[in-house]
Amino acid sequence: MLSALDRRDRPPEEGPAAGLQGFAVDKTFLSSLKGILLETELDFLRCVSAIIIFLVVSFAAVTSRDGAAIAAFVFGIILVSVFAYDAFKIYRTDIVPRATQGDQQ
Repeated sequence: MLSALDRRDRPPEEGPAAGLQGFAVDKTFLSSLKGILLETELDFLRCVSAIIIFLVVSFAAVTSRDGAAIAAFVFGIILVSVFAYDAFKIYRTDIVPRATQGDQQ
């Protein structure tokens, strides 16, 4: 059995996919139901994490009471509302129909 040091000392393998052995994208998985659900859930989590981050930064900025800080707070609240709307649309169009389809089957 080769250790990590032995593999590192060998010359690189030749061929078009030699460097992509562990990083190749499985397109059949991404087009399957699990892959589509994973993509939807990641989009939803992206929106929720952006909402949390912008809320924290907006409230931290407004504590200094400067004019620019208040403008940053208003801009952050606008961004929070945009991300909340995006999360709502993702939830309504992608997550809810799949849950109801699973209940019917």
